[in-house]
Amino acid sequence: MTKPFQFKDRDVKIEKRETVFHGFFRMDKLWLTHPRFDGGQMPTFTRELFIRGDATCVLPYDPDRDEVVLLEQFRLGALGRKQSPWLLELVAGMNEEGESPEDVAQREGQEEAGLTFKPLNKICDYLVSPGGSTELIHLYCGRISTESAGGLFGMEHEHEDIRAHVFSADEAIAMIYDGRINNAAAIIALQWLQLNRPRLREGWS
Repeated sequence: MTKPFQFKDRDVKIEKRETVFHGFFRMDKLWLTHPRFDGGQMPTFTRELFIRGDATCVLPYDPDRDEVVLLEQFRLGALGRKQSPWLLELVAGMNEEGESPEDVAQREGQEEAGLTFKPLNKICDYLVSPGGSTELIHLYCGRISTESAGGLFGMEHEHEDIRAHVFSADEAIAMIYDGRINNAAAIIALQWLQLNRPRLREGWS
């Protein structure tokens, strides 16, 4: 059996590319071809690509109290489904030019929840929807104290309206299984926490 990853970025030939929309987000149309697993070549085909920069997400966790902070805010993409469009999510923000993911984590922690992370533990990097989007998430768990956490936050000029909630780790994890938390970054981070809580509580306390 051939091992995976036999093809590289250089094997994709982009014959034409044009921007078809550029507003708050950007959409490009590409004409491309690439090798096939059977040794042939894919005929030229078109795809629309959603151009979105990388982002950083952080799960704030207090190992002494065994509590997490989750942010509630309105999300347009959740409209029209059988649920509230106000979601429970992680601290998150888009990476600006020249910023490291760790810089973004600390900036967004302050803006969205009044939190500083000491330390930050890398969970993973993952592609959000690689079938049609460029976005990559840098995912972390950050140590905080929940003693005075919670409240209303957000940047007015960015039209943010955020309520920070404190939950026990057990309750937050349970919300994955009953469907109250159904966004990828929060699910991945909380399931990672479920696996790593003993190590974090021993090493961070």
